[in-house]
Amino acid sequence: MTRTDVDTDVPADAEAHVCSYCGRPFAREKYLVLHRGLAHPDDVSDGERDAYERAYAEEQADIDRFRIVALGVLVVIYFGFLFAYAVFAA
Repeated sequence: MTRTDVDTDVPADAEAHVCSYCGRPFAREKYLVLHRGLAHPDDVSDGERDAYERAYAEEQADIDRFRIVALGVLVVIYFGFLFAYAVFAA
């Protein structure tokens, strides 16, 4: 199984964005753009490739932002427990 072979689920009341290359449905246009760039890199047009690169860059920025926030939360929790231990255990 490759990373593009996962099952996709589109709610019945939502508009499906269907891949013109393989016919797989996606719930969001962004998912379709990312799918085309990953699953059909040799078949996409220049415009689709540009859209994929923009969507990939946005996705990477979101992941980087999440990592920074998660690290900040872990640091706050760590020092919170450290200070609580220093105050209540002494």
